[in-house]
This record gives sequence, C-alpha cells and structure tokens, in this order.
Amino acid sequence: MPLTASAPTRPRIRFDRNELAGAFGDLGTDLPLLIGIIAASGVDSASVLVMFGLMQVFSGLWYGLPMPVQPLKAFAALVIAQKIPGRIIYGGGLAIGVGMLLLSVTGLIDALARLIPKPVVRGIQFGLALQLATLALKDYVPADGVGGYALAAAAFLITVVLLGNRRWPAALFVVALGIGYALVFKLDLATAQRAAGFHLPSWHIPATADILTGAVLLALPQIPLSLGNSILATKQVLHDHFPERPITVRQISFTYALMNLVNPFFGGFPVCHGSGGLAGHYAFGARTGGSVLLYGGLFLILGLFFSQGFAQVVQIFPLPVLGVLLLFEALTLAALLRDVTSSRNDLVVALLVGLLCGGLPYGYLVGLVVGTAVYHAMRRNWVGLGK
Repeated sequence: MPLTASAPTRPRIRFDRNELAGAFGDLGTDLPLLIGIIAASGVDSASVLVMFGLMQVFSGLWYGLPMPVQPLKAFAALVIAQKIPGRIIYGGGLAIGVGMLLLSVTGLIDALARLIPKPVVRGIQFGLALQLATLALKDYVPADGVGGYALAAAAFLITVVLLGNRRWPAALFVVALGIGYALVFKLDLATAQRAAGFHLPSWHIPATADILTGAVLLALPQIPLSLGNSILATKQVLHDHFPERPITVRQISFTYALMNLVNPFFGGFPVCHGSGGLAGHYAFGARTGGSVLLYGGLFLILGLFFSQGFAQVVQIFPLPVLGVLLLFEALTLAALLRDVTSSRNDLVVALLVGLLCGGLPYGYLVGLVVGTAVYHAMRRNWVGLGK
C-alpha cells in the first residue's frame, strides 16, 4: 500500500512574534472593563487580575487555540453602573457557572444551538461589532485631544499597512507606539513605585443569599449575551478559522462553567469566552494557544506585582491606541457577515439582529428571540410559496 503524505498539523502552543502580536488583540475590550469593575465595586484588584490571568492560561492550554477569556460584559456593565459589591458579584458568578454547567451536561445547550440559525449568530456578532466600534470612535480615540487623534491616525495607518503580515505583525508596532507615547508624555514613576508589591488572591465563600441575589441581578441579564456571543458565535468563529478543530457548543459551555465555578472562591470576576476576543487575537496574527498564555501572563504579572495601583498604572497607556485595536476587532467581526450575503432573507435577519443587539437595552435577548422567530417565519413562508 503506497504511503501518502499527511497535511502538517498546526501546533497547539507556539511562542513567536505573531502569537505575541495576537496577544494584544483583545486588550482594548478587557482593560477598561477591569478598571471600571475594580473602581466601582471595591473588589480586591490582586484577586481579579491574578484569576483573570489564570483563566487565560487555562483556556489557552485547554483549547490550544487563540481562545481568550473576557469579563462578562452585561455583568460588568451592571456592576459599574450600580456599584454592586463584591459578595454579590461572586454569588452571581457562581450562579451562572452552575446554570451553564446544567445546560452543558444535560445537552440543552445543543438543542438551543440547533434552534438558533446562523444568520442570527452573524447578527449577534454584527451587533457586538457596532458596539465595539462605537466605543472605540466615541470614547477611546478622542480621549487625549489633538495629540490623541494624531496618535490614533498613526496607529491606524500602521495597522492598515501591516495587518496580516506574519513577518512584521501590526499589533507589536502599534503597542510599541503606545508605550513610547506613554513613556514620553504620561509616565509617573511615583505612581508606579507605590503600585509595586507582591499580592495573592484572597479566599471567599459566597453566601446563599448572595448567590440568589446575584442570580437575579446579574446572571439572568447575562445569559442571552453569553448564549449568543460567548457560545454560539464563538463556535461559529472557530469553525470559520479552524475548521480542522470541530469544537462543539457543549465543550465551550463546559469550560465557561468550569471557570465560573472556580473564580468566585478566589475573588475573580466572572468570565466567558467570546467571539470578539477570538477574532481580535486571530486578526493580529495568533493561531495557537500561545497568544492566550502570553496574554494571561501579562495579567498575572500585573496582579501579583502591581495590583494595588493597577487603575493608575494602566492609564498611562494611551486610550487612542486601545481604540484602534478595538476598532479592528470590530471590523473583523463585522466582516463575518459576508457569508450570509448570498441570501437576501439571511442578510435581512442578520442586519435586523445586529441593530437590535447594538441599539437596545437587553438587545442581545431581544435580537436572539426576534431574529430566531423572524428567520423561522420567513423560512416557512418561503417553503409554503414553493420557492
């Protein structure tokens, strides 16, 4: 029997300049959320940062793919807006971990995945892209005035010229530009010195009352976004970029659950996977879990050695540069609409869902329900007409 050459297998973990560049692909989303969470809730910054870093390491090793971990966005928005204390955050995180575990082990998550069609998933991604782009252009890019606009323009030009270049990864030059700007215009050695010091996460046992309160206040509003973006949309992006790795929604929901069953006991903020983070890492060059390990290492260093002045230290990094990284993450997500453009009905559903998700309170729940209903109604009518 003749021997046949097999296709080369992509390594699970690799460390090179492209993985390092990809590691910065989700920084513009995560940093501002973590700063806002710590400031609003008074939670221990060392616990939040160290556990966030450890969850990145867990995800990178488990999947061997650029599958980073993000703070739960609806959770974070409610915590920042209402200044919800840490004990309820931990209770809510444990509640959503238990809920996602039940969906995973019972197989209910598979039934939901079959019910929700691909155009709705693409619409959810488009809605997230609209929100990220709005945040980048409205809040981040104008943050430093005229100098910030010039900095953002330079970062944008570098990214356009080098995006996709495996030899000279764009994100490394953009981040280097931001660091150089910070060293010249924003560095405060006194703040950095006050922040230095070794700190470990603190142990915490959520009380029953806090679990119930957190489930109602925080977990329930989060579930539609998690179902749509963290699980279904993430699975779709994995299929788009890594078709040789058939990862299921049950696997994604299982690791989502595991992280949130551990995080609350060590003061960590609840986390998820996310299509935006995956798209951001991939867009800037990452192809293995190495980028996620490097990203996790950054937060471990910040949490273990610089956590007490975290909010002050990270603010020396210019927001306009984060805005450019965030904008390209948004564009990568929006570009995924291209595979529903061949069908007018599918494109209409995707655009409708995206506008609902991006523009309404509880938009992800509304978009998920309305989009699924509209899709199935249009399909029945289309079949009934004999088309």
